[in-house]
Amino acid sequence: MLFIFKRMGKYIWSVIYSLVVKALGAGADLLLPFLLAYMIDEVLLVSTPSDFKLLVYIGIGMFLIAIIGWLFNVSANRSAEKVASYTVADVRSELFYKIEHLNASQVDKITTSSLISRLTTDTYNIFSMVGSLQRLGIRAPMLLIGGIIMSFFMDPLLTLVMIFLLPFIVVIVWYYTKKGRPMYADIQQQVDEIVRVLRENVTGVRVIRALSMTNFEQERFKQENKKAVEKELKATMTMNKIRPLMDIIMNVGLVVVLVLGAYRVMDGYTKVGQIVALITYFTLILNSMSAITRIFIQISRASASAARIVEVLNMEDEMEDGTLPLIINEDPHLEFNHVNFSYHGKQDHLENIDFKLYKGQTLGIIGATGSGKTTIINLIMRFYDPQKGEIKIYGENIKNIKKDDLRRHIGLVLQNDLVFSDTIHGNISFSRPAVGPQDVKLAKQIAQADFIDEMPNQFDYQISQRGTNISGGQRQRLLIARAVASNPKLLILDDASSALDYQTDRNLRQAIQTHLKETTKIIVAQRISSIKDADLILLIEDGKISDKGTHETLLKTSSIYQLLVEHQLGGDAL
Repeated sequence: MLFIFKRMGKYIWSVIYSLVVKALGAGADLLLPFLLAYMIDEVLLVSTPSDFKLLVYIGIGMFLIAIIGWLFNVSANRSAEKVASYTVADVRSELFYKIEHLNASQVDKITTSSLISRLTTDTYNIFSMVGSLQRLGIRAPMLLIGGIIMSFFMDPLLTLVMIFLLPFIVVIVWYYTKKGRPMYADIQQQVDEIVRVLRENVTGVRVIRALSMTNFEQERFKQENKKAVEKELKATMTMNKIRPLMDIIMNVGLVVVLVLGAYRVMDGYTKVGQIVALITYFTLILNSMSAITRIFIQISRASASAARIVEVLNMEDEMEDGTLPLIINEDPHLEFNHVNFSYHGKQDHLENIDFKLYKGQTLGIIGATGSGKTTIINLIMRFYDPQKGEIKIYGENIKNIKKDDLRRHIGLVLQNDLVFSDTIHGNISFSRPAVGPQDVKLAKQIAQADFIDEMPNQFDYQISQRGTNISGGQRQRLLIARAVASNPKLLILDDASSALDYQTDRNLRQAIQTHLKETTKIIVAQRISSIKDADLILLIEDGKISDKGTHETLLKTSSIYQLLVEHQLGGDAL
């Protein structure tokens, strides 16, 4: 809760305004029963015209007080909603910024679906609590305490009955609130699972339909949804026990007040109007206790959500950012020195990776699916850090270089990269100030993206979400254009030409060689033809370099490479 209150502190004056105005509205509500008792006991038996005038004046006064109280409540509620909206907007922004700066292993640990859930449903729970806390946080306690005080002035003995009941209610609220909080945490974890299934189905909807697995996925979602309903019902049924127990206690107290009140009226110790006012105050107290219960329920839910958000915000960056700028020199552009890496620390996914790549050279990486090719790229981008060995850029350990400087000089196309819902120009330039219109046009030429000229509005053509209105080959060329548009010092193409035909692939490599002579290139591919002209080729097998060298060298020394060439290029290539 301290986390939420700190974020509300930015809008402290609006919060104070809400609380003060809400308190004035509650004061108006407390004044009405007192005036009603006065009317019944002192003025109702009209005997003179002046008494009638007083009755009218009091009635008008009560009406005006009710209107003023209503206006105060409306104004306070609006202010409370505004504070809640801005507070949660700040929390969302803070959480989004943190998510953007989490390293890959942290995202893997929390999972993407959980991050989405925390950014949406968890923040909404906080929004509901912040709004309710301002609307009811001062009004309910004020009606509770004020009702008891006003009742005490009416009849101290009957007021003691109400005071005697309060400890029982406090114990009930405390017990069930403590019991309910972990249940709400379980609900949010189940929401994570629902989001995960939903993301998988939305992303893979075409595959699901193609394999006629719609019914299976519907059943899978139904099961996860059923679990969420069961957990929600369990929490709701637990917390909903509070109100009936409170009603029993308060109604018993109300009966006692009515019975004792009747005797006291008959004995002359109190008046009818005072009993009416006492019952009204008793109702206000009952409603305020119900409101306080609702607040505690929302606090329980919001506390569970806040804990999940704080868990992300408090995550320390396990990969400390470097402090040095990227300095280009004559040292090898990229160097792996006996690098070992494991995703989960149980077994090495890369072992003893060792090579050097100089400025302007091309590195080809080939190997079976799952052999570790993309893992090498992840280490170069510093999405992960190796457990052993070191990676150097221009002779400097990659850990010492600022991440932004490192990544800014790299052009990257990943296996499962995506385009954004933007124009073609916006997708290529990607809002980078250094990328101008001429850079975009040159990038189109290098990427062999001539299809842009045939599009309506050409560079202003709007790409749909995930690029569903262009083909796979067009999407890959658009991604390559984005990567080369900034004239990177290091260009990484991770299986980026898999959807291109052989001729387009060949033209792409020639254009890159012509226009990006000074750029160091890393090409991860399944085709021998895509990497055979590389200055160095790594043959990766089970996370290890089984062979390395040029195309000609590997043809002489590597039986595995020879087999790949024979299968792909035919026996004449040997």
